[in-house]
Amino acid sequence: MTGFPRHAIYYAAAPGSDLDRFGARLLGYDALTGEELPFPDGIVQSTPDWHDLTSDPRKYGFHATLKAPMMLAQDQTEAGLLEACATFAAIPRSIPVIRPVVDSISGFIAVVPTEASGELERLAADCVREFDCFRAPLTPKDRARRNPSALTPRQRDHLDRWGYPYVMEEFRFHMTLTGRLDAARRAPVLAMLRQRFAVLGVTTLAVDRIAVSRQDGANSRFRIVDQFVLTPASVAARL
Repeated sequence: MTGFPRHAIYYAAAPGSDLDRFGARLLGYDALTGEELPFPDGIVQSTPDWHDLTSDPRKYGFHATLKAPMMLAQDQTEAGLLEACATFAAIPRSIPVIRPVVDSISGFIAVVPTEASGELERLAADCVREFDCFRAPLTPKDRARRNPSALTPRQRDHLDRWGYPYVMEEFRFHMTLTGRLDAARRAPVLAMLRQRFAVLGVTTLAVDRIAVSRQDGANSRFRIVDQFVLTPASVAARL
């Protein structure tokens, strides 16, 4: 079985922002404080099994994965990872800005970009490469859990090189709101979530921070340890 604790590098919306509250309340869990949250008004009445539909993403908190959950290598520490994240965030870069929408992705529902973003793909790839030195090698059991026979050859290559198959050109930014739903069930839930998202009026989203999240045990939820705001390239140009 996978060892613990596990750490991951996520994008999490700015604490207290409309998007942060939207996702945290829908999941019933605030990954920054570790608190249980009440679901939004009316959602259990319209979708009685909402707690079950969100059980899987609730384990992780509302986020988008940039570096997948990993056990730290024996010579690495959480303090070292946090220091590396601070250094990474201080490097000036173009801050990805996307147009977020609620849509279906691989059978579940998530907040995703309207169109592909090269800057966002570069940020994710940079995180995969930069923090890979902190990752313990996959065990045979860990690799088997990914069902490599069901992956494409390229995804298997990524799994063996980076410990996760959906990186680099396979990366798809998504902030998950539900578990997998069959097509018949998905349609009404998607319509409901789109309506709720539209009320927020969030038309653009700057992916302007990274968060270190930790899971202490198999039955524990991920909780954000710290967040780091990325430095825009325009700031360095003015200095």
